[in-house]
Amino acid sequence: MSSLTRRDFIRSSMAVGAGLAMASPTSRVLGANDDIRIAVVGVGGQGGGHMRYFSRIPGVRLVAICDADRAHVESRAAEFEKQNNVKLKTYRDVRALLDDKEIDAITSATPNHWHALVTIWACQAGKDVYIEKPASHEIWEGRKMVEAARKYDRIVQIGTQKRSSEAHPAAFEWIREGHIGKIKWARGFCYKRRGPGSNGVVHGTNGPIPVPESVDYNLWSGPAEMVPLR
Repeated sequence: MSSLTRRDFIRSSMAVGAGLAMASPTSRVLGANDDIRIAVVGVGGQGGGHMRYFSRIPGVRLVAICDADRAHVESRAAEFEKQNNVKLKTYRDVRALLDDKEIDAITSATPNHWHALVTIWACQAGKDVYIEKPASHEIWEGRKMVEAARKYDRIVQIGTQKRSSEAHPAAFEWIREGHIGKIKWARGFCYKRRGPGSNGVVHGTNGPIPVPESVDYNLWSGPAEMVPLR
């Protein structure tokens, strides 16, 4: 590769996340053969954001997307082709995507139960990874992700922007200086409206509910137990 290696790029620029802009343009213009070829796994709301962010970075080329929901894949690919005049490779099974030697790195916005396995598989396939938070479903899985990254010499980054943002350490220091007195108790909330999905079913119902026709539920469940959809 050229003087800007894939590893250098991902170390400096994989800070994608909700509401975050990507790193500044690279130090020199790269030719098409030097582009870092990215695939996005899981292209719902957050994964759609990954597609937008990465496709705007000079020297990066979004080449493929993957989702167990055929409707997501088809709509995202069509929208991207219309906006960018680029036809993406599309996959439903992430294992097929990881076999693609033309892909250098992946980002993943899959459901939480997939985070560890997709990261480990990507490392084994020789690809660098940006995985959304939470890093893993449990501590044991997280350690296996670290072990895989080290064993296969891959860059793996987790979306913990609140740890790396300059604003948060400054706020913590301001609180430690006593500006709001002694902290005895803290409580956090995050309320978000959960409207109906593409199949008209309201998310978060007690269920069980029918699996949408466009979803391969076996692939969606992956390492999780195959239980009725709720």
